[in-house]
Amino acid sequence: MSSNSEKPDYKRWQQEFDVAKKRDTLFTTVSGAEVPAMVTQHDMRDWNAEDQLAYPGQYPYTRGVHTSMYRGRLWTMRMFSGFATPEDTNARYKYLAEKGQTGFSVAFDLPTLMGRDSDDPWSEGEVGKCGVAVCSLRDMEVLFDGLEMEKISTSMTINSPAAIVWAFYIAAAEKQGADRRKLRGTLQNDILKEYIAQKEYIFPPAPSMRLEVDTIEFGTNELPEWNTISISGYHIREAGSTAVQELAFTLSDGFAYVEAAIERGLDVDAFAPRLSHFFNAHLDFFEEIAKYRAARRIWAKRMRYKYGAKNPRSWLMRFHTQTAGCSLTAQQPENNIVRTAIQALSGVLGGTQSLHTNSMDETLALPSEKAAKIALRTQQIIASETGVSNVIDPLGGSYYLEQLTDRMEAEAEEYFEQIDELGGVIPALESGFQQREIARAAYRYQMELESKGRIIVGVNDYIDADETIEIPILKITPEDSKRQIDNLKEVKRKRDPKEVKLKLENLASAARSDENLMPFFIDCAHAYVTLGEMINVLKDAFGEYREAAFF
Repeated sequence: MSSNSEKPDYKRWQQEFDVAKKRDTLFTTVSGAEVPAMVTQHDMRDWNAEDQLAYPGQYPYTRGVHTSMYRGRLWTMRMFSGFATPEDTNARYKYLAEKGQTGFSVAFDLPTLMGRDSDDPWSEGEVGKCGVAVCSLRDMEVLFDGLEMEKISTSMTINSPAAIVWAFYIAAAEKQGADRRKLRGTLQNDILKEYIAQKEYIFPPAPSMRLEVDTIEFGTNELPEWNTISISGYHIREAGSTAVQELAFTLSDGFAYVEAAIERGLDVDAFAPRLSHFFNAHLDFFEEIAKYRAARRIWAKRMRYKYGAKNPRSWLMRFHTQTAGCSLTAQQPENNIVRTAIQALSGVLGGTQSLHTNSMDETLALPSEKAAKIALRTQQIIASETGVSNVIDPLGGSYYLEQLTDRMEAEAEEYFEQIDELGGVIPALESGFQQREIARAAYRYQMELESKGRIIVGVNDYIDADETIEIPILKITPEDSKRQIDNLKEVKRKRDPKEVKLKLENLASAARSDENLMPFFIDCAHAYVTLGEMINVLKDAFGEYREAAFF
């Protein structure tokens, strides 16, 4: 036992700290928020654990949405992948399944994301480059060949043409003999964040929101196991936002979808349990964990008290996490394995329901087979070797983490007030509010890097002047594009042109009415109508969106 009988003296520590030597560096989070040297019980006198924390699986879900969390079931290891042709991606899916992947997540190429077929002149040079090309039901059939769609869970990162690509998926499953009511998965389908951050929009906001509600309504009635929207902050963060901006803009988008569905006449408790979220896991470890905890609390309060949801399942925020692509570097790419592991750990400690870990080579090319396996093994090591999944919310009660969680919740609420003052999410984005806020944050961060106020290892410090990159790179060749275009030509040659014409006429008529368009998309899919053909019909009915200049 120590002979020192002095009691802990906070005031004395504070005085000594004030004059102690400090490192010459920024003591801020990645988002620029000041980080206190220490947080103690003296800073948390108004904090109430019972109100702010409760218990896992209990309102307000700060500690997690499930009672037993990972002691009951590990998160889904859902690796995001897609490249070249459906045949190539199908082979990658089977490879990852053999290595222990527990969910599928489809990355589409840029032409598909923009609603264009592979043979469209605008698609030249981009087919299969950033994901898999899907132009028709034929491509979806090949993509999931040998995989029982009724028994797997699939996430699809697609937004403007989401309803049509989902129709391809439903039709492909039905051709396998699946019952659509048993299909499980998630459609990203988050168009509002496209206007704010990623810019892969096609139609103006009003008809785009109509399509959003069509998918919610159709899924609620026909696919009860499907998450019809994954409300995404990931791309908002990749565009340069702070953690608080990601939190606030993501949740405000989610609330806009809830309000639109209620306005359609849907019961909030009928559709809200199938809404999910998607967040970025950046490198500031505690800030990210606090973000996830604050998100659950905000969502639960709003759903319960503002939107009147009675079913506790409507209060739950279930979310997928992906490690931050924008944090990865082309320099010293092996360092990205470490970055990804730390980010993945923050997602696990924050209570994510599923997780994608980026590959070390993603700043150079689409992931190679080896890099994708290392990324998957990273999750498996966290799950099986670290022990972090054995205890629920192990950081809960940390003075610093709880203060940070409270602060992020309060700052998000301030953003909600500003968006409300502008008339809501759509008027705010049409005025450029969210875009300007993100641009300012991205500029500040870039200035910190250029002044070396913030260090990125291998980029602005710890540089290897004679570095050579020696990792294998996946290459997408012109032959891959040609194979895809040839397959599309074959589809068009074999299908019934009269049936195609009839289905497109029916879709055109429905688009000019107030009918739900999902049944028409599925009818078109079964007739092998292509994505581009359906999108062109919608462009005639809805028009195309052009963003105003805000800067």
